[in-house]
Amino acid sequence: MRFRSYIELMKLRIGFLIALSAMAGYAAVAIHVDARQLGVLFVAMLLGSSGSAVFNQFYDRDIDGLMPRTARRPLVNGSVADVRNALVFAGVLLVAGCALALLAFNWVVAAHLFLGAFVYGIVYTVWLKRRHWTNIIIGGAAGSFAVLGGAAAVDPNLWLLPALMAITLFLWTPSHFWSLAILIKDDYAKAGVPMLPVVAGNAVCAKWILANTVALVGSALLPVAFGELGWLYGVVSTAFGLRFLWLNVKLVQDPSAVWARRNFLFSMQYLAGVFLAVVLDRHVPLAAWFA
Repeated sequence: MRFRSYIELMKLRIGFLIALSAMAGYAAVAIHVDARQLGVLFVAMLLGSSGSAVFNQFYDRDIDGLMPRTARRPLVNGSVADVRNALVFAGVLLVAGCALALLAFNWVVAAHLFLGAFVYGIVYTVWLKRRHWTNIIIGGAAGSFAVLGGAAAVDPNLWLLPALMAITLFLWTPSHFWSLAILIKDDYAKAGVPMLPVVAGNAVCAKWILANTVALVGSALLPVAFGELGWLYGVVSTAFGLRFLWLNVKLVQDPSAVWARRNFLFSMQYLAGVFLAVVLDRHVPLAAWFA
């Protein structure tokens, strides 16, 4: 039970998303994908992001107890009784992740891993989450560092495509998270957390989601405009983007939990589709699509 509680503190689902984003950044610039390097990168990013996740639960344990969705977290229900152990665990995970990134790759990868953890743990959790509805906009930069770190594992000097992908991931986060925030608005209101649907209502939040997704879909086409990716990526990215925008429009028309849930679920498919298109465009020869 104790082991499971510490694993739960790591928020592995979020950690996997961060690690996969780093792997997408790696694949975007690598000429040949090294499975061993990918595995090490995955572990380093998972450790670092898990460290910030544990710290997030350490810091938020007071408000987590006020929300049904988080009331059973280990630092709330007592399955991890000593909060100091959780704080030490967070530090060990972050140091281990950064050390692995430094030893296996270079200091740039380690720096991006640390910055991502810092933005999530300190900028978002400590400075912004309880103070202003823009918390998730600025806090969304945490995931972008993973893409940059993954690319730096190949060559820190290859920056343009990873930077464009990081912009896309940065803009993806509000559209993804605000949809979730509509679903759990009552939880945030009860805990006094000023998420956008709490302070402005579902209708206004839905319009912000649509506006943000317009920028997101546009940013996803920048790699084509800059000549970094080709027609395959452009077609797939546009198709996923149009579907996402259609769901956003439906949410604006009916800002209910039904459409918020559909937007939230598809947002993950959108990101997966766009990043998969990057990998296919970079590593599958054009002739293979006509074979």
